[in-house]
Amino acid sequence: MSGFSPTEMMTIAAARALKNDDVCFVGIGAPSAACNLARLTHAPDITLIYESGTIGTKPPVLPLSIGDGELYETSVTTVPIVEMFRYWLQGGRITVGFLGAAQIDRFANLNTTVVGDYENPKVRLPGGGGAPEIASSCGEIFITMKQSKRGFVEKLDFVTSLGHGAGGDERQRRYGLKTKGPTRLITDLAIWRPHPETKEMEVASLHPGVTREAVQESVAWPVRYAAALEETPAPTKEELEVLRDLQARTQAAHARGTTGA
Repeated sequence: MSGFSPTEMMTIAAARALKNDDVCFVGIGAPSAACNLARLTHAPDITLIYESGTIGTKPPVLPLSIGDGELYETSVTTVPIVEMFRYWLQGGRITVGFLGAAQIDRFANLNTTVVGDYENPKVRLPGGGGAPEIASSCGEIFITMKQSKRGFVEKLDFVTSLGHGAGGDERQRRYGLKTKGPTRLITDLAIWRPHPETKEMEVASLHPGVTREAVQESVAWPVRYAAALEETPAPTKEELEVLRDLQARTQAAHARGTTGA
């Protein structure tokens, strides 16, 4: 790919998935970059909510954590975390949850807890935080991750956040969830969607210049493709300029130890 990086393609493709009237529960990192890019381009009225209780926030730079000051300073209001989860999230008022993870399986179940055995792990990860509740209570879930066999695994070491369980209607039948669960997985190589019946994630769109071989080499299970496989439109000049400006501001602000505009 020329003119843009795989990470930029991933972020831009993820941003495009959001609508102007969405109420979005935002995760830190790649999800935050995508959501704020959407806000700065085609979705200026999107409502961004972070786990710390900030509602309608419009940070001038990307936060390093949910406790960063710019989230509070630019929000419409800030509510207690208990109210955030009970009234807003579990009350069904959030249309999209945007998550990342360390591991994902073919049914979009996520692990952010441990790599290896739980009692004696190779790596102990940050944990679930609010992700399990976000995964079960938001109207639908978008996931952003870079593809690798370390992350796209045949079997999760720990299920932190439920995707589609073992597939099919298990999410609804076994767990009684009425929300859609993961409807889109955006990576640095492709856009994935769940099969309508099996709920196994399958590639719906390849990013420019990406081959099927490259996708399979970075996934531990046999990859399936949608019948009408598409190519992701390349980033526009505006999308790249806005994203790069946002990242440059963020880097400069964090380098000097402040998050001012």
